[in-house]
Amino acid sequence: MIDSYLTLAEPVTGEFRDRGSKFLAYAWPICTEAEAQQHLESLRKIHPKARHQCYAYRLGLDKNNFRANDDGEPSGTAGKPILGQIDSFGLTNVFIVVVRYFGGTLLGTSGLINAYRTSAQDALQKATIVEQLVEDVYRLTFGYVLMPDVMNAIKKLDVKVLKQDFGEEAMLEIAVRQGSKEHVFTMLKAYAAKVSMEEAVLLDVVPGLEIEFLFVS
Repeated sequence: MIDSYLTLAEPVTGEFRDRGSKFLAYAWPICTEAEAQQHLESLRKIHPKARHQCYAYRLGLDKNNFRANDDGEPSGTAGKPILGQIDSFGLTNVFIVVVRYFGGTLLGTSGLINAYRTSAQDALQKATIVEQLVEDVYRLTFGYVLMPDVMNAIKKLDVKVLKQDFGEEAMLEIAVRQGSKEHVFTMLKAYAAKVSMEEAVLLDVVPGLEIEFLFVS
């Protein structure tokens, strides 16, 4: 199971100039197309006199959600070179916009491709690239009689605890890496039910322990 991907740690910018034209690249980590649209609208307000605002994004673990937009430049000279740089760095969940201020001299097809590619590349070369884990978030609810066993399992598994509440029952919200969740919950059931790992695999539920999936993080 693929449960991690490379993306940007934070927004970053780059720049390229050719024969008077200025190409300003802006790159962001994103999770949705809506975020990309928000960034694009913000840039249009910042650069209202720019001739073109070309962009590309790629989203998702399978990297099948993507778009490349030339914004009035000759077809294939802007969006595709930008997208090509996202792919060259092996990234996903990334959005790049290159804002062009025209310098009065036509650059031609090869000149445009080079300019948009190089400005996007300049931004990504300056970026901090991180591996992002895909985690499932679960809520564990259990009686206090199971508290020592559940907490011991959580500690041994080095599971990330996002939230905890100790009212009438104990409640934990935990984040579990998708690729390891089967092992995590088998071990958790083994500790809570005081059975072997082999026996825990056959357990659908453990009396007193409720496991509820919440969302993907």
